[in-house]
Amino acid sequence: MLIDLINNHVLIAGLLGWSVAQIIKIPLEFLHTHKWNWSLLFRAGGMPSSHSALVTGIAHATALYEGFNSPLFALSVAVAMVVIYDATGIRRQAGKHAELINAMIDDLASGHPLKEENLREVLGHTPIEAIGGMILGMLSAQLIWTIWR
Repeated sequence: MLIDLINNHVLIAGLLGWSVAQIIKIPLEFLHTHKWNWSLLFRAGGMPSSHSALVTGIAHATALYEGFNSPLFALSVAVAMVVIYDATGIRRQAGKHAELINAMIDDLASGHPLKEENLREVLGHTPIEAIGGMILGMLSAQLIWTIWR
């Protein structure tokens, strides 16, 4: 069982893209804010999109190992499209709603003990964050394929 997972190069390519995306978020955030935020390792949102890196890495590795004309590649592209659309569309809008609600709570709570915990505002991705994740996913798949073809 474990040996099958270790030999699943498509899965490894996707997980490599996801892992690198999560790790890269920390120094990129530091360059932007000059503060280390280690919680980014376990959060959604930010640059690059780990969701996009994961599904793009799996789709690209599927194409490399199974062929661009395989039904598995078609399925992986369809799943990637849904995930990336969700990350840049629905989840991004939910983040904007959280930002607006947080501003309303701040306005209402000024001078009141009513202050509540703010909602997380970075839930989704901008298109450039998703593209960054897609590029990272493709590079991860190429690396794994080059090593283990």
